[in-house]
Amino acid sequence: MKRPVKLGIGPKLFLAIFSTCMLVIIIMHWGVRLSFEHGFVDYIRKGNEQRLTLLSDALADQYEQHGNWDFLRNNDRLIFTILRSLEQNPGSENQLPPHGWRTQFWIIDQQYKVLSGPRSPVPPEGTRRNITTSNGKVVGWVIGSPAERLTRSTDINFDQQQRRTSWIIVAFTALMAALATWLMARGLLAPVKRLVDGTHHLAAGDFATRVEVGSSDELGQLARDFNQLASSLEKNESNRRAFMADISHELRTPLAILRGELEAMQDGVRKLTPEAIISLQSEVVVLTKLVDDLHQLSLSDAGALAYRKQTVDLVHLLEVVAGSFGERYRSRQLTLQLSLPAEAASFGDPDRLMQLFTNLLENSLRYTDAGGQVRLTMKNQGDHWQLCFADSAPGVDPAHQARLFERFFRAESSRNRASGGSGLGLAICKNIAEAHGGSISADLSDLGGLQITLNLPYVPH
Repeated sequence: MKRPVKLGIGPKLFLAIFSTCMLVIIIMHWGVRLSFEHGFVDYIRKGNEQRLTLLSDALADQYEQHGNWDFLRNNDRLIFTILRSLEQNPGSENQLPPHGWRTQFWIIDQQYKVLSGPRSPVPPEGTRRNITTSNGKVVGWVIGSPAERLTRSTDINFDQQQRRTSWIIVAFTALMAALATWLMARGLLAPVKRLVDGTHHLAAGDFATRVEVGSSDELGQLARDFNQLASSLEKNESNRRAFMADISHELRTPLAILRGELEAMQDGVRKLTPEAIISLQSEVVVLTKLVDDLHQLSLSDAGALAYRKQTVDLVHLLEVVAGSFGERYRSRQLTLQLSLPAEAASFGDPDRLMQLFTNLLENSLRYTDAGGQVRLTMKNQGDHWQLCFADSAPGVDPAHQARLFERFFRAESSRNRASGGSGLGLAICKNIAEAHGGSISADLSDLGGLQITLNLPYVPH
């Protein structure tokens, strides 16, 4: 069974435009032709009426001279002479137009007898002119055939020539319309074909493909959007590969340590002591923290992280979190300074906000040299609260600051895995901040280290 042939968008566009052109051409040809035929017949009618009027006046003069119609009966030569005299006498006020007769005519007396004319019956719908003497007496009539009945060969030939010419014009115009339509369809479909080819490459996994932007119209905007989509997919694919490589690396290190220590215990190289168990436990803690962070990050990326938002006091949450870090900061000989307003109303999930603050203080704790300081300040900036987490040395290269919120990213400095971080804490912070309608950024701190600036919505009382 043969599959039906499907037309592509090119032939469909060509047929649509060409059909429209042909419809316009046919309507115009029909309208012009109808206008010409009516105008041509009207022109003949007016000329014939004028000639019938002049002939009736000439016959009226002849009737007055002879007193009856006997001079005209069976005397077609006399009619011919009268017509020739009217056509060739330039001084006569009754001169006929030089175009000649375009109709048959009959001359009828008072008794409705035909005095002169063709043998065919007198048409009842013909044009009639009275033959009236000077005293107002109607002594006969001149009747002409309807103007629609073309009798002169020149008129018939002219009408046929106009028909042929009009159809030639229609054929030539249709040919030109087909050529113009083909060029137009080809030009319109060129960017579409580029997009189709680009989409095929993109679907095949070639995210580096780009299409040419050849215009500033909707198709050009579509091409720009396609290039932006391809760029995003290429970046996402690169991030995915880097993400998988980073996960493998992060999991491989503690697992390798655990395997090495367990094999050493099995071989008797290392004894099962409390210190060895503590070492194994520390690696398990690292793995557990990494898995938990990955789970939290996956939930926040998918929008499945639960948020139970309510009106909260950010100052209270910060004081609770800072209090839980007091002993750990003192053990590292770090000074934690708080500069907070009396209260700061906002709208959010208190548990997630405490997780956000915990991650930021944990980040400063891990990556600040002993004997340094961490300063936490908050101030109102109109429609939002601005929280600054600033710490002392070491700092971060300005070229790396924008990437601190990427998962598994670590700057090449003393802020590295040796401090025990998974590289996911700031990525989770970014997701939580954005889920609360806020933002987060990194910059150099005036204390010599890193400053994390967090903006959260302000809720007036």
